[in-house]
Amino acid sequence: MKNTEIRSLSASEIAERLVAEQENLSKLRFAHSISPIENPNRIRESKRLVARLKTALHSK
Repeated sequence: MKNTEIRSLSASEIAERLVAEQENLSKLRFAHSISPIENPNRIRESKRLVARLKTALHSK
């Protein structure tokens, strides 16, 4: 999800998306700790998306 897409969302949609992405990130970390996942870069991408969402929510 790009910054322009994030900025076009309302504050409630961003908060909703943030909760979903944080849940996804915790699942990825758990799966990676049990057995290495195919693409560990997905963890990095998910962390960065969470940070983008938090920044956008804070700015609104």
